[in-house]
Amino acid sequence: MKAFEWSNPGNINEAVKMLQPSTGDIDEAPRPIAGGQDLLTTMKDYTSRPVRLVNLKNISGLNSITVNAKGLTIGALVTLSELEEHAGVRKSFPGLAEAAHSIATPQIRNLGTVGGNLCQRPRCWYFRLEEVICLKKGGSECYAASGENKYNAIIGGGPSYIVHPSDLAPMLVALGATVNVTGATGKRVIPLDKFFTLPSEGNIRRENILKNDDIITQINVPASALAAKSTYLKFKERESLDFALASVAVALRLGPNDAVREARIVLGGVAPIPWRVPAAERFLAGKKLTPDVLAETAKIALAEAKPLEKNAYKVPLAQTLVRRALAKAASV
Repeated sequence: MKAFEWSNPGNINEAVKMLQPSTGDIDEAPRPIAGGQDLLTTMKDYTSRPVRLVNLKNISGLNSITVNAKGLTIGALVTLSELEEHAGVRKSFPGLAEAAHSIATPQIRNLGTVGGNLCQRPRCWYFRLEEVICLKKGGSECYAASGENKYNAIIGGGPSYIVHPSDLAPMLVALGATVNVTGATGKRVIPLDKFFTLPSEGNIRRENILKNDDIITQINVPASALAAKSTYLKFKERESLDFALASVAVALRLGPNDAVREARIVLGGVAPIPWRVPAAERFLAGKKLTPDVLAETAKIALAEAKPLEKNAYKVPLAQTLVRRALAKAASV
């Protein structure tokens, strides 16, 4: 691990200043730290080499959860355990509690934060290997495209085929969440479905639109999501401490005779960003969730899939999760 400075700001504005000056290089720029579950691992393998870490834990007001008629507000420093165990979240947003519970182990959930989970770096082993300079690290090639790509993207990939590792992100996108961000240019609110960037559209070395001196302060779920039934299903190779091979987040509103009034479906573990499937959502509108409708919805949801050599299994896997998640949400 490269040597670094340690800073303890007392408030957000101080923290933003301590994240400057920025080198412009995400790997060497000062970085905020809270739980540190992902950041410290990237530092140990030299994927990240920040010159300074800015500790956010001493800043008040970033670790509370509020559920009321206006919706849900989650401080960025709320731990994953606090989120999954919160009675209001479990009652009104069960899919979000399920997503939090699906992450890693209790020890990691006790330290990992909501903000950190949204800002994780890719888990692709080429990216994580210190000696490999892949496209995400400033090289000229995505080695997963023709190499060991069992865990890589089947949708939205190219020129890099990472998958986004967050479990909270698909569920929060399905719930229509926004994030509050404070940076050198002030405060702004960003819809979460506009927060993440595809390798082909944004800076290929980044996974979201944050600048080096930006800090997520809270996440908001609108009141409209209170009326939705939600669930999160995840398939992983190991029962604990593993990332999704595929996952599905569903937020569902039913109308008269249990016909679908509105559906939001977001896939995880299959694309460089949480992948929403509006064509499948439109197909569901006004329909009852019969087995035939569920099967057709699953096909539509994965219609854009273009598997690599070793990850075609993700297509039927994700289709199965779509069917099961919709059926489960409807019966809640």
